[in-house]
Amino acid sequence: MMYLDGDIQVYENIDEVFDLPDGHFYAVNSLCSSAGVYLKTDLPPHYEVDAVDPKSRHKGKLETESLLKSRGVNWTSLRPVYIYGPLNYNPVEEWFFHRLKTGRPIPIPNSGIQITQLGHVKDLARAFVQVLGNEKASKQVFNISGEKYVTFDGLARACARAGGFPEPEIIHFNPKEFDFGKKKAFPFRDQHFFASIDKAKSVLGWKPEFDLVEGLADSYNLDFGRGTFRKEADFSTDDLILGKSLVLQS
Repeated sequence: MMYLDGDIQVYENIDEVFDLPDGHFYAVNSLCSSAGVYLKTDLPPHYEVDAVDPKSRHKGKLETESLLKSRGVNWTSLRPVYIYGPLNYNPVEEWFFHRLKTGRPIPIPNSGIQITQLGHVKDLARAFVQVLGNEKASKQVFNISGEKYVTFDGLARACARAGGFPEPEIIHFNPKEFDFGKKKAFPFRDQHFFASIDKAKSVLGWKPEFDLVEGLADSYNLDFGRGTFRKEADFSTDDLILGKSLVLQS
C-alpha cells in the first residue's frame, strides 16, 4: 500500500511515483484528502457527490485524486472534516485547552451557533485500515468524521467537560471589527461545515468509536494534560477582543 499524505497542496512530486519500474509500485493507494475540498453549500451536510472547489487551498488533494483516476490504479480517498486527538498534527482542541487551563474567557466569532464536526484521529486511522483489501473501497471517496455535529459554543463547553474544567465564559465577537493581521483569532472556519459519514458506515462497515466528549478527554489525558502540545499559547488576538469588550461594557 502507498499512503499519500494529506498535506499535499501541489502534486507534481506525486506524479513521479507512477513512473517507477515494474515491481516498485503497489496497486493500492490511500489518499488522506480533506472535506475542505467541497464547495461551500447552502444545503449541508456535504456528501461525497457534492461539488468541489477547484480554488480551495486543498486543491492539490483534488489534483491528486484526478491523477489517481487518470493512471487507472486502485485508490481510495478519505475526506476527514476537522481531525482531533492526541499527537494530532493540527490539534484544534488545544486552542480551547490553553484558554481553559489559564482560566481565560473563550472568544468565539459571531453567534457561536455555527455548526461544525470533528473526528478522532484513531477513528480516521481505523478507516484507513478498513479500506485495505476491501474491493468496495476501490476508486471511492469517503467522508470520515464523528457521528454528531457540534456548535462552536458547544465545543467550548465539551472541551471544558473533557478536561475537568468549570463551565467556560464565552465572549462572542464580530471579526469584521478587528484587524488581526496574519494571525488567526479562532481555529475553525467561521461557517457551518460538516459532512455525512453515511457512505463510510454502509459501504465500509466503519463507524466512529469515540463520541465527542470522550474523544476530547482522550486527547486531553494523553497529550495536553501531560504538558505536551503542538503550539505555544498565544493570547494576543484574545486580548484585542477582550479589550474592546471591556470598553463596550464600561
